[in-house]
Amino acid sequence: MMLRTHLALGILIGMLFFNYVSSPIIFIIILIVATYLPDIDTAFSSVGSHWPFKFLHWFVKHRGFIHSLTMAFVISLVLSFLWPLIALPFFIGYSVHIVLDSFTPEGVAPFWPYRGKSFWKVKTGGKMDTSLFVFLLIADLLVFIFLLIS
Repeated sequence: MMLRTHLALGILIGMLFFNYVSSPIIFIIILIVATYLPDIDTAFSSVGSHWPFKFLHWFVKHRGFIHSLTMAFVISLVLSFLWPLIALPFFIGYSVHIVLDSFTPEGVAPFWPYRGKSFWKVKTGGKMDTSLFVFLLIADLLVFIFLLIS
């Protein structure tokens, strides 16, 4: 999926939690940042193309262990001890990315080290990806308006 689709779903889910978390702004910021992170394993992503992450491309393959719910869980567990406030939004944002990528033909191995892949037919940047993005954008707008008036 395109980054814009990941972000649109992440923002939608973040807004759904808005009234239930103690620091909604921190929650949404961490969720959005975490949505970017799984793509540090590829030079073609907006975050993975930066020099601090280029060394990773030599050691990990795209959509390997970094693209797994296992990694989301491990990082979130560590964060829950270091800074509990950001553990949940991090897990949600990272997981949103993994779940959406599981709908692409390349798929992901969500429960790494188990090699079973989850995949489907939605091509990155294709018509279905774009349609999903537009739908999520409309849903984001409607939820945002609802939050403003309530």
